[in-house]
Amino acid sequence: MSAISKLVQTHRPDLKPYESLYQHFHSNPELSFLEKATATTIHSHLSKFQEFEVFPGIGGHGLAAVFKNGPGKIVLLRADIDGLPVEEKTGLPYASRVRMLDIEGTEKPVMHACGHDMHITGLLAAADTLVRAKKEWEGTLLLVFQPAEEKGAGARAMVNDGLYKKVPVPDVVIGAHVVSYRAGTIGTRRGLMACAADSFNLTIRGRSGHASQPHRCIDPIVFAASTIMRLQTIPSREIDQSDLAVITVGSIHAGDAENIIPEKADLKINVRTIDPQTRSRVLSSIKRIVNAEAVASNAPSDPELTATTTYPFTFNDDDVTAALEGTFQTHFKPGNHGYDLNCPRLSMSEDFSVLATAVDKPAAFFIYGGVDKEVWDQAEKDGRLLEDIPVNHSAFFAPVIQPTLQVAVDGYAAAALTWLAK
Repeated sequence: MSAISKLVQTHRPDLKPYESLYQHFHSNPELSFLEKATATTIHSHLSKFQEFEVFPGIGGHGLAAVFKNGPGKIVLLRADIDGLPVEEKTGLPYASRVRMLDIEGTEKPVMHACGHDMHITGLLAAADTLVRAKKEWEGTLLLVFQPAEEKGAGARAMVNDGLYKKVPVPDVVIGAHVVSYRAGTIGTRRGLMACAADSFNLTIRGRSGHASQPHRCIDPIVFAASTIMRLQTIPSREIDQSDLAVITVGSIHAGDAENIIPEKADLKINVRTIDPQTRSRVLSSIKRIVNAEAVASNAPSDPELTATTTYPFTFNDDDVTAALEGTFQTHFKPGNHGYDLNCPRLSMSEDFSVLATAVDKPAAFFIYGGVDKEVWDQAEKDGRLLEDIPVNHSAFFAPVIQPTLQVAVDGYAAAALTWLAK
């Protein structure tokens, strides 16, 4: 057993109270930039530890907490705290039934469909672990509970609101995410860890009128349909097949009656890429196609393509990741059901890296599984992993509490001790 592993196992608190805390967060999610009660609960829990100085209200409802424990490295551990506008369908006794107004004033169902409740709880329990082990390490522990990750804006909001004027600049930045892999697994990866994401609102205008007289109208729904189909030719016909680009039109709204050709159609577009040059090319192609389809449809005005959210690429620093590899290989059981030295690149995106790039510091992001082992093994045996395992953002996504929580706690604590242990 390594020294770090022994520290974690010796000082890890009883996780039963944290299991209840996780259920509380899961039952009470809040949407991006509206995480007031969540932040209050986090603040209340951190206040139990005299060692931390807590800085609330950064970039909205973000919090930072600093534990100065002598000279040494400064390690930042980050967890995101917002939920999603998803109606939960897990059937769990602690399932969310929350509805709330989003920042645009529209009532939405709310669910922790991405596992941020597990991130919060795991980091709080890791903080407890490190407080208990404080005689065995030195340096500064910096916790960041970040709002609005689902908007791709929370990390930047905290930085812009003076995060690093309130707390010390870290030497290394560490983040983590629960994903739809077998519970008990944890993984790292050098280099590109998560793709970039760009989202847009597209408004295309036509000329409204009676459905029986389309020749006297310009139908924005037909315009929208041709645009949606044409956009799919970008990844299939313009991008090298050894590369990757995904374009999704996740929302379309036009009209309210079957016998009226509407005046406009509103679309929401999401783009994922893994290469900076490809990203630029895809975004340029989207603008070209949208404008060309407007001309082809004889649209009365130019389409309005407005950027809404932007997520940067998440790159894991080689040296930081190598250090984590050394720690995780000795603490977690190696292999497909334990530690994975080169886990798959994430197709989803993160704004985590902003906390590091804003101050030009190295970072690494690790992942851990949350799917019940028996459920995973049966789906794998049946060849139905894609069909039977809910993914992040699904109404059915809910990590099994254990061993997921312990892996999260150990991952955060062991990561910090990689640089702080004496």
